[in-house]
Amino acid sequence: MTQTNELIELFIHGNQLKRTPRTGWLQRGVSQPETVAAHTCGVAFIALVLSELVEAPIDRGRLLAMAILHDLPEGLTSDIPAPAWRRLPAGAKYGVERQAMLDILGQTGVRAPLMAYWEGLDDGSLEAAIMHDADKLDLYLQAFLYEQQTGNRWLEEFWHDDYQFHLDAAQAVYDELAARRASANQGEGL
Repeated sequence: MTQTNELIELFIHGNQLKRTPRTGWLQRGVSQPETVAAHTCGVAFIALVLSELVEAPIDRGRLLAMAILHDLPEGLTSDIPAPAWRRLPAGAKYGVERQAMLDILGQTGVRAPLMAYWEGLDDGSLEAAIMHDADKLDLYLQAFLYEQQTGNRWLEEFWHDDYQFHLDAAQAVYDELAARRASANQGEGL
């Protein structure tokens, strides 16, 4: 396969994310949930904003590459929700997603640098920490908005995980979202 054809195949996998719904929302009664691509855009935007609040030196290009690539494996695996992954052996999710990334990237000339960005998601760097905070904030924001816009109360479980934010600003945003949610629910007698 020529380099151009390999790139077209890579772009098709990326494009697939535009048509891949976030399964967790579907399972909880959200009739027209966001796609993985919409989530990716939200994560990248939040990561960019959070990066401006950090005083330490940061590689924003690397951060944004990580944000854009973090769910690319779902172009092959689809969006398998956390309750399903939790039932698999330790490390299975990473292994499956890593192989999916390798398959998606094929033999393109961009395979090595893009794999390095994706594998950087777990390297403990400041960029990885911001990306993970952004990923969680996008989830909480979307859950909050779905609850407010649709009245869907099947999203409660999204608010009860043990994620620890790395950035004080991210924690503050989460705390405010949770407070707004609690206030809205009190107003509804829930």
